[in-house]
Amino acid sequence: MQRVVTAELDLELGASVDLILQITAAQQMPVASEELTFTQGDRVYTPTEIIDQSGSRLQRVTAEAGMLEVRYEATIDGQNTSGRTSDLEAITYLRPSRYCQSDEVFQQARRQFKGLHGHDLIAAVSDFVSSSTTYTPGLSHGTDSAVTTLMTGQGVCRDYAHVVIALLRAMDMPARYAACYAPGLRPMDFHAVAEAYLDGSWYVIDGTRLANRRSLVRIATGRDAADCAFLSYHGGYVGLAHMRVDAWVIPEESSDIDATVAAVEASDLDPFAPSSDDFTELVQIA
Repeated sequence: MQRVVTAELDLELGASVDLILQITAAQQMPVASEELTFTQGDRVYTPTEIIDQSGSRLQRVTAEAGMLEVRYEATIDGQNTSGRTSDLEAITYLRPSRYCQSDEVFQQARRQFKGLHGHDLIAAVSDFVSSSTTYTPGLSHGTDSAVTTLMTGQGVCRDYAHVVIALLRAMDMPARYAACYAPGLRPMDFHAVAEAYLDGSWYVIDGTRLANRRSLVRIATGRDAADCAFLSYHGGYVGLAHMRVDAWVIPEESSDIDATVAAVEASDLDPFAPSSDDFTELVQIA
C-alpha cells in the first residue's frame, strides 16, 4: 500500500525560539521518499533529528524572529517493521500518565468491564468510548484529560485516545498513544489513536471511528499526547499562522497522484474510507 502525506506549518516567531516538531513519519515506517524544509525568507535551517526509544523522530531547530515556513512531504510504500516490545516498555504503558489517569478511573473500569479480557476487552472499551463520547471540535482544551472527557462526554481524537488508554490500563492491559497521518479523515488534521498490547502485538483502537486504521501512518508514539505533540517550543512566542495536513492512499494501478486525489474526494468508493473499516477486527498500524 502506497500512501502520500504532507504537512504545511507557518509559524510566527516573536524571538529566537527553540522549536521541536514531530511531523515526520516514524523511523519504522517504510519511507520511500521524503522532503522536510524549514525556510525563513532566503534563509534555510537544517534541523537536528532526535529519535526516541519508540522510533518517533523529533526535529529540533533554533530559528530567529519572523515567519518560519515548515513543509513536509513523504511517500510511504509497503508495511512497517515492528520491533519487539521490551518488558520495561510494557510496564511503562501500564502506569498512569499526565492525561491518562488510570488510577482515577480504576473503579469505573473494574465495574464496567468486569470479567473481560483480551479481544473482548478491547472491543468493549472501543464500543463504550465511541458511543459515550461526542466528537466536538473547538470545545476541547489542551489540558483536558481522560477524567475530564469521561465527565463531559465530548472531545476530539486525542481525548478519545486518552479515555481508551486510561480504561485499558486500569484493566491491566498496556496501552499507548499514537499520533498519525490518517487518509480519509474528515476534517483532515493530524490524528490520534490508542494502541492496546495483546499477545506480543500492538492493536489500534480509534474511538472516533473517523479514519480507516489500515491506512494510518505513524508519526509518534508515547504515554499520551504530552509525548507526541506535533509542536513544542521554548524561549519565546510562537503563533501558528497556517496549518494544512493531507494524507491519501494511492491505488496500486494508479501513477497519477493528482488524479487519484481528485477521484477519492469526488467518490464514496474509496476502499480505505472509514466506512470500510470493520472496527471489530484487530488491526495494526502498517
